Amino acid sequence: MQVLPNQPDDAAYLSDEEKGNQLFPVFIKLNKLRTLLIGAGNIGLEKLTAIVNNSRHARITIVAEIISPEVYTLIADYPNIKVRQKSFDVADLENIDIVFAATNNYILNEEIRAVTHQKGLLINVADKPDLCDFYLGSIVQRGDLKIAISTNGKSPTIAKRLKQILNEGIPHELDETLQNMSALRQTLNGDFSAKVRKLNKVTESLINPRPKTFAERNIKWLIWIASVLLIGTIGLSLWHKEPEFQAFLINIDPLFYWFLGAGFVFALIDGAIGMSYGVTTASFSLAMGLPPASASMAIHISEVMSNGIAGWMHYRMGNVNWKLFRILIIPAIVGAVLGAFILSSLEHYSSYVKPVVAIYTLFLGGVILMKAFNVKRKRADQKIKRIGFLGFVGGFIDAAFGGGWGSIVLSSLIAGGRHPLFSLGTVKISRFFIATLSSLTFFTMLGGKHWEAVLGLIVGSAIASPIAARVSNKISAKTIMVAVGFIVMIVSLRSVVMFVLKLI
Repeated sequence: MQVLPNQPDDAAYLSDEEKGNQLFPVFIKLNKLRTLLIGAGNIGLEKLTAIVNNSRHARITIVAEIISPEVYTLIADYPNIKVRQKSFDVADLENIDIVFAATNNYILNEEIRAVTHQKGLLINVADKPDLCDFYLGSIVQRGDLKIAISTNGKSPTIAKRLKQILNEGIPHELDETLQNMSALRQTLNGDFSAKVRKLNKVTESLINPRPKTFAERNIKWLIWIASVLLIGTIGLSLWHKEPEFQAFLINIDPLFYWFLGAGFVFALIDGAIGMSYGVTTASFSLAMGLPPASASMAIHISEVMSNGIAGWMHYRMGNVNWKLFRILIIPAIVGAVLGAFILSSLEHYSSYVKPVVAIYTLFLGGVILMKAFNVKRKRADQKIKRIGFLGFVGGFIDAAFGGGWGSIVLSSLIAGGRHPLFSLGTVKISRFFIATLSSLTFFTMLGGKHWEAVLGLIVGSAIASPIAARVSNKISAKTIMVAVGFIVMIVSLRSVVMFVLKLI
């Protein structure tokens, strides 16, 4: 028999007599049983946490000579847990249905097992599989859906990895589907066979997805056509209307090479840690003297192709939530175009806008450091419902301040309970259209200024894209994030200080 609290498979070894997995998985109603936990140190805390995570109303009696402060903190929220600070004796087994031994005394554990079996009770002994009647398995849970994993004691690490895979692969929306199915089940009439046929028809969509829309079927070509049209339109316009651009192509400005190198490095960083291209490029551009609007234009034009490719890849892998995409995209585009228009209109006041952007990038640098050191914010209990408003704000800030779409929208969706993989794919493909429309707005308003920065970033990021994934496997992401966070904050702080000194 296998009890399934939420912790790794703790059966390290099995006897030679057992061939194959002989365990019979069951789900036990611990809230209906009387549980005895012997031991309240670190091991006892681990067992207790596993039990209450899966059965909040379990009736538990803890017997231990020493009770750790962490145990007292945990049981404060569980009125059904009682504590007896004493040594174990046989009388503690009276009126008990199931036993967990969590002491570090092997002889005592054997004695507890012997008297427990004399009483006809089942026991789990921590880290001693040969003394166990049942093991604890890894658990994946989505509301009422619960999946238990056992490797028959062969590899707890494999159990953990499978748990991670299932946690990432099973969408949180599945529990909502489960609740809907439960409600439907209550309304069905007829005999058992009729009910089964009806439920099979309803659930058929889980294995036979709906037909793809025109956009879903042709997203690859839409992305490539939009990219070619954008880059081609800008290039032809500059060639015919900007004599300076023609001169630049003949006599390349050295600033081009600076931005080419910066685009290459920042694209590698983005590929390694999945973020920070916008904030690093914005900080660098401001430090190189570009006005905020021109800097944002250079960033967004350089991102068009990279986000198009990334969005296409996520589409091919099935990582796009199209319902979320439809709700997000229109408000996001409106916000991005509005942000680009306002920032471009303030180009003449760039000396005043620049410190505002620097303060924003200073904040994002702090966010990067928080992510590097795994400083977690409290997750929301419910999903974000105002997705359209979130898209508008994210698009506006991204265009007006040179970056932040991923930091704002992606982090908010994940914190609100959305599946990380589908959120990432949807945000990436949305980002392509946002970058395209905001780039066209910038170009229309500014007329192609600072093309050495634009072309440098485009070429540099394009060269880096094919090798970014390999770099991510060679360098510690935390090291990169810490370095990027500090550099961005220092550069941004310098811009703010320089502005204040000018006022003084």
